[in-house]
Amino acid sequence: MTEYHGNVKVGGPAQTHELAQLMITKVAVGPMDNNAYLLRCRQTDEQVLIDAANEAGTLLRLVGDAGLARVITTHRHQDHWEALAEVVARTGATTVAGRYDAEGIPVPTDQLVDDGDHIAVGQCSLRVIHLVGHTPGSIALVYDDPDGPPHLFTGDSLFPGGVGNTQGDKERFTSLINDVEAKLFNELPDETWVYPGHGSDTTLGTERPHLSEWRERGW
Repeated sequence: MTEYHGNVKVGGPAQTHELAQLMITKVAVGPMDNNAYLLRCRQTDEQVLIDAANEAGTLLRLVGDAGLARVITTHRHQDHWEALAEVVARTGATTVAGRYDAEGIPVPTDQLVDDGDHIAVGQCSLRVIHLVGHTPGSIALVYDDPDGPPHLFTGDSLFPGGVGNTQGDKERFTSLINDVEAKLFNELPDETWVYPGHGSDTTLGTERPHLSEWRERGW
């Protein structure tokens, strides 16, 4: 199998990061080049999707016949849930979102989550990290791999090169970069693999030297 690098393009093939206990498949969908991530527990084959962003057909083909237990929406922005209704209707998956963003997602949320909660992926678990700024209820999700470094799904709160868009609002930017620094960079090691809501993957170690630069520029 091709070595995982996380660089995917809309209309191109998905890429799978094979961990000892969890399979992470990344695909790019839709006009805003969103990333969606299908997670599968190797022991139970239970599957969970992070962000049913667009192209329901693409996502459903990725899910295949194994079924889908849950769909987690990282935040309320439309480009991250445009395929949610169809994916849920076709699979019967439980919907999961951060408590403070659920009201902005038109598909009802079955499971509201808060900072520190855990979401099962079969025998694996994702820990919820609430990050305020891009939206009030954005969540990141960390898989604490017992066999290697953590794996972090950041939605639109952290990208290669900076934090998410806060529309020039200084208060929102300060909130987001404070949360990202305190809850991600101060708590997780440099080796943490970062899977963003758009674009290429990165690591916390790659981004860490630039935190002061991001603060100074204000975005």
